[in-house]
Amino acid sequence: MRAVTIPEYGGPEVLALAEVDDPVPGPDEILVRVAHSACNRADTLQRMGGYPDPTGRKPEIPGLEYAGTVEAVGDRVTTWQAGDRVMGIESGGCYAELVATHERQALPIPGTIELSQAAALPEVFLTAWDALVVQGGLTSGRWALVHAGASGVGTAAIQISKALGARIAVTCSAGKADACRQLGADLVLERSPADWAAALQAEVPGGVDVVLDVIGGDEANRNLAVIRPQGTIVQVGLMGGGATEVNLGLLLVKRIHWIGTTLRARPIEQKAALCQRFIAEMIPLFESGALKPVIDSRYDLADVADAHRHMEANANIGKILLDVT
Repeated sequence: MRAVTIPEYGGPEVLALAEVDDPVPGPDEILVRVAHSACNRADTLQRMGGYPDPTGRKPEIPGLEYAGTVEAVGDRVTTWQAGDRVMGIESGGCYAELVATHERQALPIPGTIELSQAAALPEVFLTAWDALVVQGGLTSGRWALVHAGASGVGTAAIQISKALGARIAVTCSAGKADACRQLGADLVLERSPADWAAALQAEVPGGVDVVLDVIGGDEANRNLAVIRPQGTIVQVGLMGGGATEVNLGLLLVKRIHWIGTTLRARPIEQKAALCQRFIAEMIPLFESGALKPVIDSRYDLADVADAHRHMEANANIGKILLDVT
């Protein structure tokens, strides 16, 4: 099969399209013919040697999500059959024409979603829903704060919050503010160096209930300032850096829950359980039209280096897709 490999770490130019061995599904796995994949920050970090695939597969193939059709099934598979449309997340390996995945980790593509759109769903909607709802406890009437509101995770978080009846504030660059408002964000704040924390406190004086933070760095103290007592901060990424000074007094006085999380490193049992709950709770919202993918751009698999450059320029609103077949 064709796949994008990382023969050495470095800039986008190191990504190489190559012929590699087809994956062989186990008895509980399905083999998926990948039609589309998508770019994620983790892919760019992996390319630079900063976020290795926990499976240790060689050659190293990036890509955390896919959309395609079932090609074959293992002997013990009961959920899927050849020809079914599926999407899902993996620890890596999705910049390829074939991927093998556990049957309980695959998600059905909603009937309202085209196959060409489906790769924009799994990573960002699972991440946003898990952070805000499963771990953060967001419910109707509560306030969420999400950083990088125009990113893939941000655009998913806005939609999920509104579908639940919650209210959401987002931070973003000034040029992306209108896109966040159009998706339904209740409060759009320009990110640092603007004093977004003061602006948020003026609008939501009691503090927000949940923070979804993909930035880290200097935003950590501002998160502590704007979260309500006994609120929850879910740290999903560290785009702004992983080392900073924080006011631990606020952590104690407010009795804040601060959770660090990634999907990639979780055991297969946890990923499968999360996916099954997502099927029950979130897939119907795609079917009803309450949730939809937000796609910024798409590239051919052979142009994956350009896709990475576009992501690293922070120019995208929503997902950057890769057309595999």
